[in-house]
Amino acid sequence: MLTADHAGAILADPSFTDAELASVLYDWPLWARPNQQAPAGDWTVWLRMAGRGEGKTRSGAEFVRAEVEAGRAFRIALVAPTASDARDVMVEGESGLLAVCPPWNRPIYEPSKRRLTWPNGAIATLYSAEEPDRLRGPQHDLAWADEVAAWDRPDTWDQLMFGLRLGARPRVIATTTPKPIQLVRDIMGRADCVVSRGATRDNVANLADAFLRTVVKRYEGTRLGRQELDGELLEDNPGALWQRGLIEASRLDKLPCAPSRIVIGVDPAVTSNEDSDETGIVIACRGSGATRDHFFVLDDRSGLHHATQWPREVIAALGAHKADRIIGEVNNGGDLVESAIRQVPGGKFAPFESVHATRGKAKRAEPVAMLWEQGRAHFVGSFPRLEDQCCTYNPDDATAKSPDRMDAMVWAITALMTDTEVWVA
Repeated sequence: MLTADHAGAILADPSFTDAELASVLYDWPLWARPNQQAPAGDWTVWLRMAGRGEGKTRSGAEFVRAEVEAGRAFRIALVAPTASDARDVMVEGESGLLAVCPPWNRPIYEPSKRRLTWPNGAIATLYSAEEPDRLRGPQHDLAWADEVAAWDRPDTWDQLMFGLRLGARPRVIATTTPKPIQLVRDIMGRADCVVSRGATRDNVANLADAFLRTVVKRYEGTRLGRQELDGELLEDNPGALWQRGLIEASRLDKLPCAPSRIVIGVDPAVTSNEDSDETGIVIACRGSGATRDHFFVLDDRSGLHHATQWPREVIAALGAHKADRIIGEVNNGGDLVESAIRQVPGGKFAPFESVHATRGKAKRAEPVAMLWEQGRAHFVGSFPRLEDQCCTYNPDDATAKSPDRMDAMVWAITALMTDTEVWVA
């Protein structure tokens, strides 16, 4: 493998002309590590899952460049967690497309059109994973999906794959630091997916000494370090109240009994803009007869709902599941929560009961999580985003995003546990 010393010797050799040096400088196979180069074989998805600073962004940019230069890609989708990520990392970043393409084949970048155009006519369009509907119409023969583990909308991946239908062999490279979310597991589980891994230390020659001394030394060997530096996919968060093994062991395909009571837990978002939290809307029931002491999660209708939309979702769920009561958390929204429900069609006489949180999320959730440990709580079907929140939310992490779906589920099951009334300590 080419070492930094060997590469430096080549570039310093006075016998090389400027053109020859340039060709060496932009010869990616000469410089790349084996795991940074496209795998052989008949695959559709190449998942580059690696630690911070390992060089996965360079892999994505170089793969796109190689496909364009070989004449195999003419309509390309560049998808990042946000629009600014697509611009700042995939296009303008130090390892982005403008940096890796040689001067004689560098694309023209038109930021206002979210587009790059190469001399041979190949066009790459930038997309944000926050807007999956923008991928509904366009068709592509190549895609680069960056940091898929950070995508807030998993359906963006579905829309991307639906549009990957041009050319003789459409393909996608997905580059990401791993997180134990359903989308990453789904991608890895594809029969046509090839996974290549890498660690931060693989790229030590190109990393700042200060980074190695402070960040790497501090986190190396820790669970966070194994994920963020070593690129390991760690399925369980040791600080989380739920573990995936317990959830899988208790999962059911259908409700085994007639429910004795059905409720809808609602944890409303305080604001309604693109940066807002989700509104949690989870439907759960208590069993009857021999299963009276068992609790079942039936549906998850949570999402980034507008202030006028989430009450309609709640009322729709009330009718669809013939629920007995809506359980609404009113610490933030106060009486506005009930008022919002009353103002939508079908909500005027909807059975509503408010609950107030007087303890932290962890304390409220602990009794509910224990039901799974006892084998007395079950997901009826699969609810990936709700389950991801349960298994990744660490109450000791002050920076963790609010688990709105989990909160709504906790409110619902807490109400069912008390059976006759809602009571929260």
